[in-house]
Amino acid sequence: MPHHEWMIETLHWLPLTDASTDLVAKPVSVFMAGWPASAAIQVAEIDPALSDTAQFCDRYGVTLAESANCVVVTGRREGVARFAACVVPATMRADVNGVVRKLLDVRKASFAPMDDAVASTGMEYGGITPIGLPEAWPVYLAPEVVEGGDVIIGSGVRKSKLRLPGSLLAKLPSAQIVTGLAR
Repeated sequence: MPHHEWMIETLHWLPLTDASTDLVAKPVSVFMAGWPASAAIQVAEIDPALSDTAQFCDRYGVTLAESANCVVVTGRREGVARFAACVVPATMRADVNGVVRKLLDVRKASFAPMDDAVASTGMEYGGITPIGLPEAWPVYLAPEVVEGGDVIIGSGVRKSKLRLPGSLLAKLPSAQIVTGLAR
């Protein structure tokens, strides 16, 4: 059946523990296997061409308020690259050159180039998720994501999305809730 702009497709959510492991990136799968909270996470397969938040929301009838974006930020200090992930509501933007720059303790912070983000996370661009990131990376969470009930985020691959209580993200090993992260 051909896709039409006006059609809203239905998401079929499955418990992540029951889903095929190819619906998440390998680092996500490895992390989830040892994380007791993974039982509260659901996954839904989507059209990979619609992985970007705005397109995903339009096609699947999800509001931006129900979604969060995970962005990889980098900066250099004494010649060494520092990375972090920022998770903010899809209705807001991360304060990269204010709050995040100070947290990373770098002179200038910016979104990581696509090749660097993909190589260092083992995830697909447009599907990067805070779950399963390198252990040394801080994961900065906007309080709005943590306190807002269920949230839909990437799965590490473009062909699916995860749904979980936002409060679960605060249980990630390197998570920090940062007031003012999102504007």
